[in-house]
Amino acid sequence: MPLISLHNLSKHFRVPERRPGPLGWLRRGYRTVKAVDGISFTVRPGELVGYLGPNGAGKSTTIKMLTGLLVPSGGEIIVNGRVPWRERQAHVARIGAVFGQRTTLWWDLPVIESLELLQHIYKIPSRRFRRNLDEFRALLALDEFIHSPVRTLSLGQRMRADLAAALLHDPDILFLDEPTIGLDVVAKERIRQFIRHINRERGTTVMLTTHDLSDVEKLCRRVMIIDRGKLLYDGSLEELQQRFGGKRKLVVDFASPYPEISVKGAEIVAQDGRRVTFAFQRGQVTASELIGRLSARYRIRDLEVREPDIEATVRRIYEQRLLEGEISP
Repeated sequence: MPLISLHNLSKHFRVPERRPGPLGWLRRGYRTVKAVDGISFTVRPGELVGYLGPNGAGKSTTIKMLTGLLVPSGGEIIVNGRVPWRERQAHVARIGAVFGQRTTLWWDLPVIESLELLQHIYKIPSRRFRRNLDEFRALLALDEFIHSPVRTLSLGQRMRADLAAALLHDPDILFLDEPTIGLDVVAKERIRQFIRHINRERGTTVMLTTHDLSDVEKLCRRVMIIDRGKLLYDGSLEELQQRFGGKRKLVVDFASPYPEISVKGAEIVAQDGRRVTFAFQRGQVTASELIGRLSARYRIRDLEVREPDIEATVRRIYEQRLLEGEISP
């Protein structure tokens, strides 16, 4: 059974606007914005899913309906056997959520006191609370700031504290909306490692929205792409790269200088001394075939196969609307 099930889910907003009236006067009117427009998908227990889309695509609106913060305009939504907005109290007891730069901790309290308050709010047994807190203190390095007021923390420290807070009660599902936004490289990597750990070791289902496609590339096997409120793609990251990633590259360092270099199935796109970069089309020839052909004719010192950059791939999809009119593969 799926843990999350959406069928034809929609959320529409009425937005005020000024319209031309008689004699040039402006009069007030309204237009309907379809933030989410008939989305359907399921998520199985234990999945780690990336939910992607440009600004205004409907990602955050979807997450807010999944967490019970917003009531849908239409369609059906079931999370862990419950309708989130109808059974909100029982629903939030089994989910965790982190919304970017918005904290769930008490601003003027030390982190440890906020976590202890959450223990009482969620009615977490003392033994389980201590076990989880000890694990999170180690994985997220909380001890360096656990007795500091939340308002004194850096963004990276607060995000680590928010992750611990979201998981203290052992939720079945964790919703993450831009969890690495504004963080430095070190802080991002620590949070990614933690997300990977709780998904693999605890079996926590994770749904992740992000603009940082490095998060998706390092964490998610499955991705969904939403644009203008509609779900355009639902499949594996590998399949997305195969369909829209463009050409792969083979970078070869030759052991000797050669006046002319060529290989069937690839074209030279860059050359710097003995280093030559070849581009080849996925599906037409494999990297191993090219390496075999090159090594049969030339002496090779080193080589590297480079996959298309996921960020460039998704940017092409948005800019060229390669998925327009499609559903999942």
